[in-house]
Amino acid sequence: MLDTLDVGYTYWWPESGPFIGNCGQELSLVFSGTIKELEAPTNEAGPLYTPQKGIIAVEKVFKIKELGENTYKNQRFFVTDCFYKSGLGTGDKVLVICYDYEGHYTIPGSGSILKIDSFDDEAVASIRKYIDTDEDPEEIGKDVGLWATYGHGRALEDLIECRKEIENPDESIPMEVE
Repeated sequence: MLDTLDVGYTYWWPESGPFIGNCGQELSLVFSGTIKELEAPTNEAGPLYTPQKGIIAVEKVFKIKELGENTYKNQRFFVTDCFYKSGLGTGDKVLVICYDYEGHYTIPGSGSILKIDSFDDEAVASIRKYIDTDEDPEEIGKDVGLWATYGHGRALEDLIECRKEIENPDESIPMEVE
């Protein structure tokens, strides 16, 4: 389908969610949508992982990182195969967080597809603020509890701490007393 963005699953990445990487990897594509279809899991990937393809109808896009010819071009549907054991179902509203790898958008697992109650959910407002403040985790520090409900509170705390250390490196190094 020309109106579909097919995004690969970086199943070998150790983290999944909106706050990954040692000190925060830049978000590449973030949007809300509705799961339209989930196929049965397969064994096509052999022992690597269990693929389960799903289709999400894109509702609203919050961030698009320019990736040359592979940049998101207003496709109405998003397809990936990382839905196995996600707990998600057809009709669920979701917030989707993608990164980029080797010049293409990628999704590092179902932890990057978050079920939301509505398209103006608190998680949507928080990720929008994060994006609008140039992905400054300190700007959404009060939302750690919210992100903890998705299993990403600790990752946000770690990201905030890392950013503080980068901004004030002298404060994080203990001084030796003679």
